[in-house]
Amino acid sequence: MQQKKEKVLIIGSGIGGLSTGIILTKLGYDVTILEKNRQAGGLLRSYTRDGIECETGVHYLGSLAKGQVLDTFFEYLGVKDRIPVSRMGKNGVIDRYLFNAPDTHPRQFDLPEGFDAFESSLHKAFPNDSECIQTVVSHIRSTSTQLHNLDLLFGEDNDFSLLDQTEPYGEILDSLGCSPGLRSVLAMASSWIGVGVEDCPAYYHNMALASYLSSSWRLEISGSAMADVFVKRFQELGGIIQTDAEISTIRVQDRIVKGVETTSGRKMDADIVIGAIHPQVVLKMLPDGAVKPSYRNRIQKLQNTHSVLSVHASVDATVHPEIPYNIFNIDTDSAGNIQDLKYYQIRKTDKQGKSLLSILTSGHDELWQPWQESKSGRRGSEYNSLKKEYAEQLLKEASAILGEFSNLKLLDVATPLTIRDWMNSPDGSAYGVLRSSSQTLATAMLNRTAVKGLYLAGQNVLAPGVIGTIMGSFSTVKLILGPENFIKRVRI
Repeated sequence: MQQKKEKVLIIGSGIGGLSTGIILTKLGYDVTILEKNRQAGGLLRSYTRDGIECETGVHYLGSLAKGQVLDTFFEYLGVKDRIPVSRMGKNGVIDRYLFNAPDTHPRQFDLPEGFDAFESSLHKAFPNDSECIQTVVSHIRSTSTQLHNLDLLFGEDNDFSLLDQTEPYGEILDSLGCSPGLRSVLAMASSWIGVGVEDCPAYYHNMALASYLSSSWRLEISGSAMADVFVKRFQELGGIIQTDAEISTIRVQDRIVKGVETTSGRKMDADIVIGAIHPQVVLKMLPDGAVKPSYRNRIQKLQNTHSVLSVHASVDATVHPEIPYNIFNIDTDSAGNIQDLKYYQIRKTDKQGKSLLSILTSGHDELWQPWQESKSGRRGSEYNSLKKEYAEQLLKEASAILGEFSNLKLLDVATPLTIRDWMNSPDGSAYGVLRSSSQTLATAMLNRTAVKGLYLAGQNVLAPGVIGTIMGSFSTVKLILGPENFIKRVRI
């Protein structure tokens, strides 16, 4: 234990900020998390409409079976037994892909749990792609081993050796001669992290797919309840959370961090400041001259993943019971590249007689351009009318797949502007920085900044999703401690 506890301030209380805070408090640091909103949790936190919890960021989890990577993380963080989940795939389906390209694709492909089942399903659907299937599944199995062994954190090789598989996955599929139909099925894993398959590094693609094939799970509690589990655990360890604490400035002297200042003018001192928010937002908090122009230019030019629009509606539970898998309605081109998709989920709710229908799709930023300079709650009737009109269009498309909806009631529509303002995410990006092959150098070591004592955490430092974000938290702590000290002190 340290004789003098170093003071750490973490900006942002999403799963990245909370998991980083838990790790550091376990290691003896004095940690305070600062959150600009009224409640901690970020995209973990669901919200209530008409007595029904509407999820925002956590729709299902991967690799939570005993000994798998997320199970290992939850065990170390002390939240494993507090988050009830149910396993998907018991009926043989985790995700159902519906393709709108009948000339080159089968209409339906069901993603099963397990590598053997996945390989068998691919062979059955694409019998002429045998060699390609054997090669890609072999690579996914290898990545799965690396993922569950935590090679990225504890392997003898450095961080870059594993992430060196940066060749675009689409180019790999081209070189193997994969058919358009097989390409589309495999491309879905890239879409989960917001990157097109043509520019998605092979490692990130395989890591995302391996995590869900290993095991897939749904929360049996709301996202807010999961956020509260993380908050309570952090506070049990002595951590402090301050809400309604929006940061205006990260205080820096001679390129050494000194603390932060809130928008209300309150100054807080710290030995270490961690921005568990988007790097471009952190950059705006730094005073002029705090970093070199080259670093500022690098961060400003980062490309972000696409925005997302979500629709939530209630339906009659007797007519529309919970569907035990997710459904994707997918538009592809003739080469098998995904052009657009809609995600559908029907879940049971705590409200008697009601199920929750959720739809996620691309944000279509051009629709909301007239309101770019507005703030939430002040966008007027035209904006609300457009939201409703677009939601009704999406619901009509969904009914063609799920059946005519009984007692349908629109609960909420969240546009990219909603995410932008709530999460302080540039352009309403749902998955943060674009982890593309063309941006490999620009995104390398994002958790290390040009200011001594200032670090980054969250989904932007390594990969999006719960696994990627928590992995990034451990990676940031490793950077703070140093590799040798990290291995000695962090016993996972």
